Amino acid sequence: MLDSIQSPKDIKQLDLDQLQSLVDEIRVFLIDTIQKTGGHLAPNLGTIELTVAMHYVFNTPKDSFVFDVGHQAYTHKILTGRLDKMHTLRKKSGLSGFTKQSESEHDAFGAGHSSTSISAALGIAIANKFKQNQKKSIAIIGDGALTGGMSFEALNHAGDTDADLLIILNDNDMSISKNVGAMSKYLTKLISGKMYSTMKSKSLGFLEKMPMIREFAKRSEEHLKGMVLPSTLFEELGVIYFGPIDGHDLPTLVKTLQNLKKLKMPRLLHIITKKGYGLKTAENDPCKFHGVAPASTSSSTLPSYSEVFGQWLLDTAANDQQLMAITPAMCTGSGMSEFEKKFPDQYFDVGIAEQHAITFAGGLATQGLKPVVAIYSTFLQRGYDQLIHDIALQNLNLVFAIDRAGLVGADGATHAGCFDLSFLRCIPNLVIMAPSNASDLYQMLNTAYHTDGPICVRYPRGASVIEDYSSHNTVEIGQANVVRTGSNIAILAFGTTLDQALIAGDILDATVVDMRFVKPLDEALIIELSNTHQQLISIEDNAITGGAGSAVSELLHANHISISLTLIGLPDSFTEQGSQEELYELYGLDAQGIIRSAQS
Repeated sequence: MLDSIQSPKDIKQLDLDQLQSLVDEIRVFLIDTIQKTGGHLAPNLGTIELTVAMHYVFNTPKDSFVFDVGHQAYTHKILTGRLDKMHTLRKKSGLSGFTKQSESEHDAFGAGHSSTSISAALGIAIANKFKQNQKKSIAIIGDGALTGGMSFEALNHAGDTDADLLIILNDNDMSISKNVGAMSKYLTKLISGKMYSTMKSKSLGFLEKMPMIREFAKRSEEHLKGMVLPSTLFEELGVIYFGPIDGHDLPTLVKTLQNLKKLKMPRLLHIITKKGYGLKTAENDPCKFHGVAPASTSSSTLPSYSEVFGQWLLDTAANDQQLMAITPAMCTGSGMSEFEKKFPDQYFDVGIAEQHAITFAGGLATQGLKPVVAIYSTFLQRGYDQLIHDIALQNLNLVFAIDRAGLVGADGATHAGCFDLSFLRCIPNLVIMAPSNASDLYQMLNTAYHTDGPICVRYPRGASVIEDYSSHNTVEIGQANVVRTGSNIAILAFGTTLDQALIAGDILDATVVDMRFVKPLDEALIIELSNTHQQLISIEDNAITGGAGSAVSELLHANHISISLTLIGLPDSFTEQGSQEELYELYGLDAQGIIRSAQS
């Protein structure tokens, strides 16, 4: 059956029994495909019925589906003509792991970062109203994304409009890790109101047929809610609430969506799903199976940078009760799972709320505590104002452990940490460190923790080249390290580009420097090298524009030093997806790229 689905129009010819068979077939297909390609397994298994029902009732691309984050959209890709390309998922030149406008006319809005769907879908809905068309706009948002403040900003706006907007809240009690916070507890309270929920969901079709009593029913409903549940937050914001209903009950989903399609005000359908549904291992451990690596991927025995950071947290907190570890919903990814268990009073998962995480940490710092914010580079972008205004301006003592810096691989441009050196370097009071290996990372974290002011330690995804890393040592602020002495050419390597720089240095007989610091630079060493070499090459896994190499260029210009300087980094374009190795080669960040630059 799946092979016959070339577009959403094809599924509209099926009856409900055939639809259920299609759902079962998609589930088997996704399990088989994602094990080969890698990708987001558990989230997609939980939304198959919903996506099939949506395409059965609505008509894309006329109607707009706006997926939050986008890693629940694999079924959507399958039903919109991309089945034969699913084997290329997340590979170089293949399908994106998220929705992407340039990939399909059925992808109404690009996704990657959380909590954006309601805002975008509201914009589309208001545009539809302005243009006087009958198109529908649907936002599909996970419950974890409601911890992001942007969702509430959008709900607040939506409730003050008469936009034809349907919000589908996919509630599986999970974002990537277990959900936290008052919103999660609130949704649980709604779910527990079985009597009210059942009565309201069953009354929807009845009320549609009897509009003359709708107003009376609405007033009665307010009294009913007062008896059974507290008044829902959504309706207080002006968004009509329906549900919750079983998100794996296909006939109920179809009928409910058909009824809600007839309405034209801001409305929210609350569905309950199980992350990993249909695959017991994924159901039992949805966090582990949120994202899986391809079956052919060999696991490294070397520690990942995230694991090194996690171990440093444990070691430091064992001797210092002032350490406060903060994560915006990335506990497992940031290597903090063991810390959460051993030091629960010093661990704070604030949900998908990067802005709050940073300013919250600033508040802790004003009281003499030592906050460490573990955050992915791409998500740090979301708290940029707070970083400047609330932390740097006040010169607070704070450590930013910036994970997934540089090229992250298969997740592509939305998750690549390509801009942090550029947007951090221009902020006063910041110190920026870029370790080249696990040992450096551990020592730099020691240094950052015991140094006043806001300090950033940025490191990439993946395994280190060094296994032994634990140390009480620190590094001197602003001091680089010459790791190979050569002639004519000096390679200034920032971060983990050092490995490839050393390979190129042996071939070119070049001096190779582990720069360690982007801010402050080791100015004396750079000036000395410019006086003793004929060419400088800087290399970084960051945008060339405004990055570490730019800092070197600015230094040379300020000191009126004329020397050949070649900047190697990422171009002024958004990066492709693919393995990290493929992307380093593509952008010339490998040894051969350095050699080509030296010889050009």
